[in-house]
Amino acid sequence: MNFLIPQQHPRLRHFSWRIAGLLAAHAIIFVLAYFVAFFIRNDFKIELGWSMIFLHSVAGVVLLKLSVFYLLGHCHASWKRVAFGDLTTLIWATTLSMLVLATFDSLFISAGKIPGIQRVPRSVILLDWGTTILLLGGIRTLWRSIREELRPLFSRQTTRSAIIVGANQAGELIARNLMSTSHNPYYIVGFVDDDASLQDSRFAGFEVLGRVNQAAREVSKRRVDDVIVQSGNISGKVFRKLFDECTEAGATVKVIPAIDEMLGSSASGSHVRLRSVEIKDLLRREPVQLDADAIRMLVEGRTVLVTGAGGSIGSEICRQVLRFRPQKLLLVDQGENAMFLIEQEFSAMKPLPPFEPLIADITDSDRISQILAAHQPYVIFHAAAHKHVPMMEWNPSEAIKNNCLGTRLLARLADEHGVREFVMISTDKAVNPTSVMGCSKLIAERYVQAFAKTSQTKFIVVRFGNVLASNGSVVPTFQEQIRRGGPITITDPSIERYFMTIPEASQLVLQAAAMAQGGEIFVLDMGESVKIVDLARDLISLSGLQPDDIEIVYTGLRPGEKLFEELYFDSERRVRTGHPKVFAAMHRPEELAAIETLLDALQETLDDSPEVIKATLRDLVPEYGIVPGSPRQSQATNALASQTADGLTKRD
Repeated sequence: MNFLIPQQHPRLRHFSWRIAGLLAAHAIIFVLAYFVAFFIRNDFKIELGWSMIFLHSVAGVVLLKLSVFYLLGHCHASWKRVAFGDLTTLIWATTLSMLVLATFDSLFISAGKIPGIQRVPRSVILLDWGTTILLLGGIRTLWRSIREELRPLFSRQTTRSAIIVGANQAGELIARNLMSTSHNPYYIVGFVDDDASLQDSRFAGFEVLGRVNQAAREVSKRRVDDVIVQSGNISGKVFRKLFDECTEAGATVKVIPAIDEMLGSSASGSHVRLRSVEIKDLLRREPVQLDADAIRMLVEGRTVLVTGAGGSIGSEICRQVLRFRPQKLLLVDQGENAMFLIEQEFSAMKPLPPFEPLIADITDSDRISQILAAHQPYVIFHAAAHKHVPMMEWNPSEAIKNNCLGTRLLARLADEHGVREFVMISTDKAVNPTSVMGCSKLIAERYVQAFAKTSQTKFIVVRFGNVLASNGSVVPTFQEQIRRGGPITITDPSIERYFMTIPEASQLVLQAAAMAQGGEIFVLDMGESVKIVDLARDLISLSGLQPDDIEIVYTGLRPGEKLFEELYFDSERRVRTGHPKVFAAMHRPEELAAIETLLDALQETLDDSPEVIKATLRDLVPEYGIVPGSPRQSQATNALASQTADGLTKRD
């Protein structure tokens, strides 16, 4: 019977020779601290009177303090990684020892219950408290300083010098971590930071060498090996300039992943991992600041459904939603393989998140009705879509079926089953579309907006451009072409695109959903457009090659492809919202009856040839297939502008 067996204290079960050594070291320090306390108390003179009190009481004092420190775990902790938290626990342990010692002295020694032992002066007990903290804290700090500051100078391993971009709390943690690593130790030269108050000063014991744009100068001056950048700490434009200048000056630019990247990483180990610069670092804009409270009110404790959950955007929306603790997350996708991968990822999380994978096609009325009736989601994020431009040029009927008719069906069923909010993910290719895919998304946008006027469900549209490194995007394609030795194929030297990282796009989708009133088209701030040829050259450089090592071949624009994408129609009025990176595109919504008639007409053409379907689209959607600058574009724009002006006047 287990309760009859004496249970050892947890500290006693793990006693070892290392702990014995630490106990001995603590005992020596306690003796020294106690002696110094007496020495200070008696004006730095050694006299027989207090010496006898010291000798009679030192064993008991040391034993008492050792017991307290041992039980509080101080003899189990490593001295290699002393932090401010360790100082707090040191003060607590020393204070507790002082209180126990003072209580024991008052109850037993001063009361004369232990004959032959003189009481210890109260001032000595107080002085012992201070000297214990100073000696133990000082020795521990000195041990770590020697290990971090001096060991690299005498190490046989190659020590690399580094400058860290960003004099902040994260930068300090990075510096300490890199200097304490046992493999490939670093010597931190200092920081660079644009904060004017930090210039010509020291931060966390390191020199602030100047501003970020002076990093290359310091690299040349001090022969620095590495420049280390915290991921997301500076914008892509600044990063690009820093990368070019520091690389030219002879340093290697490396990146420390942000906290969310490290938390989401499967890498193990106690040290942060440096990684090479990636294209997302060069294109990154200022970090997104979310209104977490508004998003939490939308998601927390509610059932959330995401269509296209196996795709790049859909899966990332799912990850972001899980941060806000939904009651249940429903993953809907028609692709078994994509669903399997996201299911495996979420199943490996600890603790297991509340999710359910559901294989379903959004054009299947019975299956979608069954899901909505069974789970009653509060909000739907509709990310399911056919998105590849050339593929939809070959298969226009599938674009209409999935992107247009699937969206109509899902919107109707969401309204029927009382879904509170419906968020449709759209694209910049819906603006003045030259492709079947873009035109299908434009029709879906207009249907959702028109339907919002008749429904209790809040319907909104979120429109943005290309998502960096999403499935089938240009970056993975270029990387594979570089891996094979080239050539890189680009349709036109002048082609430009807007880019956004997957997490940024997904976060702003949630932000837009949280601020929606219903019926809006939200447009995310995509920053400046990027020339695809510049993107290709950056990827060549990041692969460790020279620009001339990989040939770039221009193949001509593909069917439906534009030289540049637009985020707004000329007839749309760009309106600021409560978030600096989310705008609203204001225009007169179409009448629901007109869009229903258009969709019915398209449904009748699904069995026709691609040419017939495209001709029908051109007849039904005036903006589709218009060449920029043509008379047809001017006529369509003027007509839309007139309608928009009328609509806005009536609304105002």
